[in-house]
Amino acid sequence: MSPGRPGSPPGVLSDLLQRHVDARTIAGAVALVDRDGAREVATVGVADLASGRPMTRDTVFRWASITGPVVTVAALTFVQDGAIGPDEPLDRWLPELGRLRVLRTPGADLTDTVPAERPPTLRDLLTSTCGWGFPSDAGGAWVAALHRWQTGLDITGPPPPQEWLAGLATLPLRHQPGTTYLYNTSYDVLGVLLARIARRPLPDVVHQRVSVPLGMADTGFAVRDDQRERSSAAYRATPQGLELFDGVDGRWSSPPAFPSGAGGLVGTLDDWAAVAGELHGGGRVLSAESLRQLTTDQLQPGQGREGQLFLAGQGWGFGGSVDPATGRYGWVGGTGTSAHVTPATGGTAILLTQTTVDSPVPPTFLHDFWDVAF
Repeated sequence: MSPGRPGSPPGVLSDLLQRHVDARTIAGAVALVDRDGAREVATVGVADLASGRPMTRDTVFRWASITGPVVTVAALTFVQDGAIGPDEPLDRWLPELGRLRVLRTPGADLTDTVPAERPPTLRDLLTSTCGWGFPSDAGGAWVAALHRWQTGLDITGPPPPQEWLAGLATLPLRHQPGTTYLYNTSYDVLGVLLARIARRPLPDVVHQRVSVPLGMADTGFAVRDDQRERSSAAYRATPQGLELFDGVDGRWSSPPAFPSGAGGLVGTLDDWAAVAGELHGGGRVLSAESLRQLTTDQLQPGQGREGQLFLAGQGWGFGGSVDPATGRYGWVGGTGTSAHVTPATGGTAILLTQTTVDSPVPPTFLHDFWDVAF
């Protein structure tokens, strides 16, 4: 996620992505790069290898972790409405978090715990410092237990939100709330929180507070029936080539029991571009102060040390990373997605592919895209 070289001439983006399609590292891609008022959109490859259906600008993708900034935008509208303060304890809405335990040390046995000094707050969720989440070291019993709840107990995914949160609350925090950046889990808790405050399911919250005002007609937590002809399959890269990971009629083809605030949205290129427009100061959803906080590094010195495999030297705002050199804000997703904006210059770079990213270390096609985009 570090800055690349200056932007390239028009046509280079399409050529680059086509080379990766030809090399079978991706099946297809849709990308948008906007720098200094010059916008290039590239559409290459196919949405589904089985049918050979070509990729189009309105193909629907699994956004994965670039869901986080969208749910964060929804969260900040509740702050603007006065429904919740950023530093209010969350046990007012999530009583499951009222009596949490914390590992005595990060490597301690799951039963070797101390009481949490305080419940997590909204700020802890937005900065990914609530105490649950993935560290750079992926080993150990605690990480295995978290992964079990994070991804679900079976192939259908996590259980419904109330059951999921109750189960998560039985797992001690790795660190005291507000002290250490850990990747991912905070945004699933955030999704449960927003649904509790609104007394409506998270898909309704995102639809009403983000999708409708920003005109994101294709965004949701599952592919609708009327979108099926535009949906994409997802693939896993193997030494033998691309292997089907999730088909057009797979897991995202019906509403999930647990709508994931960390990675559950599907949508199109233009829908995420609408989010980018708001992050550039669109003013339809967020105030100037909310935008400033969202895109400003919120981590204190040392808080990101345990998550450096994910942060790669960057800071963290609300919902996404912040590049210390350029101020670029955004994130990447495990289904081969990337979305970033640079508020100071008005730049936008969005890439949607279908190749899963199985490691926090970005694959070559992402690095190549960033070289062209940034």
